[in-house]
Amino acid sequence: MNTATQKIALVTGATRGIGLETVRQLAQAGVHTLLAGRKRDVAVAEALKLQAEGLPVEAIQLDVGDAASIAAAVQTVTERHGRLDILVNNAGILLDDIKLAPSAQTLQTWRDTFDTNVFAVIAVTQAFLPLLNASPAGRIVNVSSILGSLTLHSQPGSPIYGFAVPAYNASKSAVNAWTVQLAYELRESTTKVNTVHPGYVKTDMNGGEGEIEISEGARSSVGMALIDADGPNGSFTYLGEVLPW
Repeated sequence: MNTATQKIALVTGATRGIGLETVRQLAQAGVHTLLAGRKRDVAVAEALKLQAEGLPVEAIQLDVGDAASIAAAVQTVTERHGRLDILVNNAGILLDDIKLAPSAQTLQTWRDTFDTNVFAVIAVTQAFLPLLNASPAGRIVNVSSILGSLTLHSQPGSPIYGFAVPAYNASKSAVNAWTVQLAYELRESTTKVNTVHPGYVKTDMNGGEGEIEISEGARSSVGMALIDADGPNGSFTYLGEVLPW
């Protein structure tokens, strides 16, 4: 395919788990997809595997917590493609000690969690926004979690009531808030920004204790990345179902 007409996507935290599967599914849909990883050699190795399957995947080094790395990635995409059609902010961490009460989590846990889950999302988005605005239909997908829902956390009997991994939960609430603010800013443009819950997926983050497979967990991100002009802007969904903030 000719990347001058083919959609160009970039997925952060894409060397394993949901991120890697998101790359696979976007590429299977015909999108030229940049597999971004903190370690270039790992990103290249995973990209080569997908290329061997005939998929349009390209490796790119991107450490979302490093300003110089972000700038270098933007420069690479600018030189190679001149635009970005889809940005999936997938990279994230969970550092809370589940044995500790919310008030006992260390301040360093809060800082490190927000550095990756919130500030890095904002930094990457700000850096790539000019390239997304150069697309005829830019799409930003922020991978959040139902654990970011303040409504469900405060609702007795909800599936997450009392589920305390507070730094992670609050970081995803912040991602949702950032999404709403950016969506409002972009409301008159052709660029749309939305946040998704992937589901309770069997990944390394939860020690494989999820309820659904990784292939299912990537579907929300992929579906939102491929919405057309009539698709939502500023939404929080799971497989198209609207979730409460």
